[in-house]
Amino acid sequence: MKKRIAVLPGDGIGKEVAKGAVEILQAVGERYNHQFEFSYGMIGGHAIDEKGKPLPEETIQLCKESDAILLGAVGGPKWDQVNPDIRPERGLLQIRKELNLYANLRPTTYFESLAKSSPLKDEVIQGVDLLMVRELTGGLYFGQPSERMDANGESAVVDTLFYKKAEMKRVIEKAFALAEKRRKKVTSIDKANVLESSRMWRETAEEVAKDYPHVYLEHMLVDNAAMQMVTNPKQFDVVVTENMFGDILSDEASVLTGSLGMLSSASLSENGPYLYEPIHGSAPDIAGKNVANPLAMILSAAMMLRESFGLETEANEVERAVKQVLDAGFRTSDIAEFSQQVTSTTEMIAEVKAMLLDNEAIMHIMGAYA
Repeated sequence: MKKRIAVLPGDGIGKEVAKGAVEILQAVGERYNHQFEFSYGMIGGHAIDEKGKPLPEETIQLCKESDAILLGAVGGPKWDQVNPDIRPERGLLQIRKELNLYANLRPTTYFESLAKSSPLKDEVIQGVDLLMVRELTGGLYFGQPSERMDANGESAVVDTLFYKKAEMKRVIEKAFALAEKRRKKVTSIDKANVLESSRMWRETAEEVAKDYPHVYLEHMLVDNAAMQMVTNPKQFDVVVTENMFGDILSDEASVLTGSLGMLSSASLSENGPYLYEPIHGSAPDIAGKNVANPLAMILSAAMMLRESFGLETEANEVERAVKQVLDAGFRTSDIAEFSQQVTSTTEMIAEVKAMLLDNEAIMHIMGAYA
């Protein structure tokens, strides 16, 4: 298989973790005889410095011509004072619109070897396997007007929450389709007791559910969901919600694994390349120190292999390598216990890569003695 992958390292630790994902994909190509061609583009603060805008046209074109996209992270204090219209985060919002990346998938999986890294008790998180499906191109983050104003001599502000029903329906349908392949349960999160947009969301979920009779639908208010996420997370299978609620709840879910550095994501388009990124930020305070956790980025690359290229075996092997490295006791600083030795970013990447290639050697040995 030959595929072209656009790599957008971005800012801060984005460069370090993106480099790690590329190395792991190269190892996968070596092991399974795939050709992955990597082309690099700018986004975020780096793009502002070089091009004066957070998402240059050439980056958009590169992405559209690629089979999939890897994105590191964007932003940092350096660009806090720039014009709000060209902040690094605007690059993220723009690329989602340009590529019609309407559904963000964020899996949260229990790693037994990381149980002590979570602030929650093991009996609460043991066996957790939930998938957050977040609407990504509508809601408060994109609604207009979004501006400050004068209201009878007093400073005021307005942000607009705007959704078309079709935008709601397509992401809810995606959640049901995913649940049908899992444990057949969808939890739809809203604030229907207050917001008209949530009442339409709930109505749409009920309509979609009729087409999936084998999938159970439940509704949950977002404030209750925030509590349930940390008190009884095992109840969830597929969780679907609008843009801002999904942004907040998926970050909350990171405590189940003990670190944002463990959570991957995939952003899906209806008719274009998918984008893969860790859910953590650019962490400028640790950038360049070789201490960032690259596993979320590596697990995002595994999602790419599965979702964009249909390489289930290869994706499973990357995920297995990550699990084996964790089981062997390797820890970056964000997931290390007090007495554990800390593994650097490059060391963690090398361990995952070695595990991938060692598995191949083991398979050859087993075959020779079969």
